Amino acid sequence: MRFSMNVPNFGDFADARNVAALAKAAETAGWDGLFLWDHVVHDKDSSRPVGDPWMLLTAAALATTSIRLGTLVTPVPRRRPHQLARQVTTLDRISGGRVVFAAGLGGPVEDEYGSFGEPTDEILLAERLDEGLGLLEQYWTGKRITHRGRHFQAQDVALLPRPVQRPRPPVWIAGYWPNRRPMRRAARWDGVVPLFASAGHGRTPPVEEVRDLVAYVGRHRPDHRRGAPFEVVVGGVSPANDAAAARELIGPLRDAGATWWDERLPLDDPGLSRLDTLLHRAGQGPPRI
Repeated sequence: MRFSMNVPNFGDFADARNVAALAKAAETAGWDGLFLWDHVVHDKDSSRPVGDPWMLLTAAALATTSIRLGTLVTPVPRRRPHQLARQVTTLDRISGGRVVFAAGLGGPVEDEYGSFGEPTDEILLAERLDEGLGLLEQYWTGKRITHRGRHFQAQDVALLPRPVQRPRPPVWIAGYWPNRRPMRRAARWDGVVPLFASAGHGRTPPVEEVRDLVAYVGRHRPDHRRGAPFEVVVGGVSPANDAAAARELIGPLRDAGATWWDERLPLDDPGLSRLDTLLHRAGQGPPRI
């Protein structure tokens, strides 16, 4: 099992120097990944600085050598796929092939989409997500493509250079369990980053729900993807410096099929976007199970 730290792209972490410092501390302490949120405002009524995640992750990449880096998660429906493909490729090359690309609808929809005149219908956004993901995969081949979709167009273009990772960076898909459609989408890609209706962000999900989710995704893996590596990312707050308690919390989730533990604070935790809080937790190292 691998272990990551989950970081908002606002508050102290709107500053790229702070993200770089945290990434370096996490790598030194033995964490396997650092994943940033990808929000424009998150909550538009909150008065706080927000940073661009790809620029923040570039700073993290330049400060580290081995830790995996990416977003949890990027809302593909509010991005232009050709620009997003460039950003991911550039980061993958700067980092030497350490990028994970996680995608979803994103939210809150009214704040993140509606505030800027973007569509807010979630069925339409899901269409844009699926079409955008397919187009990203084509762009990352470096081949010349033409695409005439309902939402996106590309006319005889090739995006070079290619990412370092082949055939492309791993793609993880987010969604709320027990909603089935996002999980069927995830089954077509390389991993799933579920949130749970029964457990909010930063709350450990019930083991039986993780087991049911893993089984459901497994049943919907396409034949050509069966046997390929597939990541299941769950998270919460783990007990630091207490191996027995960490095993009791995380061990059953690993046995249920989880492959990553993502250390994440609840949304109402005052330390959520504070550098000192996350630096302290990073320095304690990942859970020992």
